[in-house]
Amino acid sequence: MQKDRPFGVTLIAILAVLGGLGSLFSGLAIIVVIPIVGLILGGILIVIGIAYFAVSYGLWKGLEWAWIITLIVSVLGIIVGLASLIVGNMGAIFHVIVNGIVIYYLYQPHVKAYFGK
Repeated sequence: MQKDRPFGVTLIAILAVLGGLGSLFSGLAIIVVIPIVGLILGGILIVIGIAYFAVSYGLWKGLEWAWIITLIVSVLGIIVGLASLIVGNMGAIFHVIVNGIVIYYLYQPHVKAYFGK
């Protein structure tokens, strides 16, 4: 495994932490606003937030499973973004582009080496 973490991986890990915080706070807010029904949706968002933190840790440490999960989530992000574009949400182009850049970046030789691939 490569010793130095690539800057882009650091950036993706930080963005994952921010996504985790967003999911965590959104989940807590939904639970407070809609106590009974919100418990399910809020709970799901809290679990997603915790998953974001775990992936961020894996990215930071260069763990192979984090590379795989980030790749899968980015592919799903492109699929969801394209579906959103089809129904008229033109803002989803941003998500498609960002996820495409992440996938491209994950396949760069120095990034793959950092994750032991």
